[in-house]
Amino acid sequence: MSSSAMEADTSDLVCQLDNVQGIVDALSTVRWKRHQDAVVELSEHGIVLIVEETGCLQAKVYLQKELFIRYEYTAQGRPRFGLSLGLFVDCLNTFSVPGHSSTIEIRYPGPDMQLLIKSADSLDDCIYAEIRTRIPETISWDYNFEPAGSTPLSFTVKSAALKEAIDDLEWPGSCIQIILKPVPPSVTFRGEGHGDLQIDFMYYANTDLLIAFHCDHQVSYRYKYKFLRATTSNMPSSVTKDNRGSKLTIGRGGMLKVQHLVSVARPSTSHQHIDSAGYQQPSRIAYIEFFVKPEEDEDTVND
Repeated sequence: MSSSAMEADTSDLVCQLDNVQGIVDALSTVRWKRHQDAVVELSEHGIVLIVEETGCLQAKVYLQKELFIRYEYTAQGRPRFGLSLGLFVDCLNTFSVPGHSSTIEIRYPGPDMQLLIKSADSLDDCIYAEIRTRIPETISWDYNFEPAGSTPLSFTVKSAALKEAIDDLEWPGSCIQIILKPVPPSVTFRGEGHGDLQIDFMYYANTDLLIAFHCDHQVSYRYKYKFLRATTSNMPSSVTKDNRGSKLTIGRGGMLKVQHLVSVARPSTSHQHIDSAGYQQPSRIAYIEFFVKPEEDEDTVND
């Protein structure tokens, strides 16, 4: 395609990013199957990508404007468009060079409503790509996550430990029960299949793994294993290697929210600090949120 299409000044959004691999890692976290449609929403605050599964699982990737070295937004309202998540990730991968922090420019919309991407590292050589977008067939529905009470029911666990626990509980077609107890403060993952397998995180005994815990009454909910596994199955190695924390919160009706942090900082400038919730936060991060509905036949245990 001609460069004039990329240089048109009618775009709703023009942004530049200097760590393509970080964005690839963030988007890959919510890619739990080969063929997946996504909805992208643009705003003055950044970019949100949403994927869903059968009305029981939703994931969102938040790319705040602070992650970009350039972010020019001129649209009225919040444009939304659909695209193939796999195609988007594979396209971005072509701009990622191992050991090199590649800079790309993203524009929307192109002359035919495409998402336009080009390399911005060199004036001599340039790679262009375009992705066909479409009008979303259905508007992504809001899970309306609400707190279960005055005290949040939440815990933060090292991401690698969470992924290992969920992987170990695999039973085809089964459910996983999550139990929070205030006394003794603990989190239990229990798998049901040909037998029972239980993994316990005791807050005071395992503060190196369970790094934050808030619960004032016992609760118990069951979740479909395939949906729970989707929250960690494609967690990038950068998250597990950096030993970051993932936060899980149980809301009203048993809605489960799982939050991960993925670094989008240039490798040479990446640094971290730990906040009051137990998160290890790099300087520039993408926020990943999963929402998992509980099985309807499970009653909540309230003590």
